[in-house]
Amino acid sequence: MASKSAAKTASKRSPMKAMQIDVRKIVTFIDEAFHEGGPVAKKPYKRGAIAAVVANPYAGRYVQDITPMMDALTPLGYELAERLIKALGGPKEIESYGKAVIVGVNGESEHAALWHVPGGYGMREMLENSKAIVPSAIKVAAAGGAIDVPLHHRTAAYVRSHFDAIEMRVPDSPRPDEIVFIIAMGTGPRVHERVGGLRASEISKYDGQR
Repeated sequence: MASKSAAKTASKRSPMKAMQIDVRKIVTFIDEAFHEGGPVAKKPYKRGAIAAVVANPYAGRYVQDITPMMDALTPLGYELAERLIKALGGPKEIESYGKAVIVGVNGESEHAALWHVPGGYGMREMLENSKAIVPSAIKVAAAGGAIDVPLHHRTAAYVRSHFDAIEMRVPDSPRPDEIVFIIAMGTGPRVHERVGGLRASEISKYDGQR
């Protein structure tokens, strides 16, 4: 399922596990804003989200140790990151990121936590100097449920101009025994940002915050 380059990168980070990840579909959404009623931006602001609809092997029952799936999701994290980075114009274009999960109604919210490591690391390792924590949102919902994926600057979380979100949904997903794993990225600040705060050009500490 993963591309050759993503699979090669993932194999260096995590040994192959016995559990197989069953992906039913992958959906990519790109939003390109030229203005919001004000001046036309010199450079359009692009946001994108990509979702993988995956079978939930823990649906309908309580399983104490669910971590094998977290390890098995590692290649998928790299695969989605690689696809979305390409769709948004390459790694040099990406300035913000975030992730989210929608668990089908036969699952539990803790199943969403399986995405924290594989969903975040794929982006952080493919985007140079990504020091900031990856913001996250989770929910349990029926098919067609939407979620707002939070975004902030990938180098310094306090850069106010990049606080944003992108709504993502897959109309027929998640089915009760599925999980929708999502990552999102943006190519710059909000199209008409003008409320001050730390600027991206002022990042100096490189501690993930400022």
